Amino acid sequence: MKAQPFVVTPKDYDPALNVLGIKVTVLASNTATQAYEITRQQGEKGIGPPPHSHNWDESFYVVAGEVEFTCSGNTVVCSPGTLVHVPAGTVHSFRYLVDGCDVLEITGQGGIATQMFTAVSREIPPGPPEVPKLLEVLKQNGVTVQA
Repeated sequence: MKAQPFVVTPKDYDPALNVLGIKVTVLASNTATQAYEITRQQGEKGIGPPPHSHNWDESFYVVAGEVEFTCSGNTVVCSPGTLVHVPAGTVHSFRYLVDGCDVLEITGQGGIATQMFTAVSREIPPGPPEVPKLLEVLKQNGVTVQA
């Protein structure tokens, strides 16, 4: 099936997913694009995933706030207008440093981030997660959390 042109306006958004306290809005799934994915991720100070890796490229564009990104052990504080590219297999994490952070995430071809975000939102309730269950959901969706 060939990808078709499309336009997504705020009234078209599906309800945001709650992924461990991060509000994730899927703007374009790989089903729609036949290639990459785009999400909008919003969160408050202190929120962010632990060090992890997966087999798809991922880029982040900071729209608002300050975000601390760590990739392969190097940490950088990123302000609005900053782009961070993370090649497949790279151990990375991020943490929002202020309330009101807003980041666009773009995956490379073959990424299944939206599938993983949907599974985490559906299977892991808000609040402190049941870690073994969370690790299993992540593993089932191609994400390896580093110890």
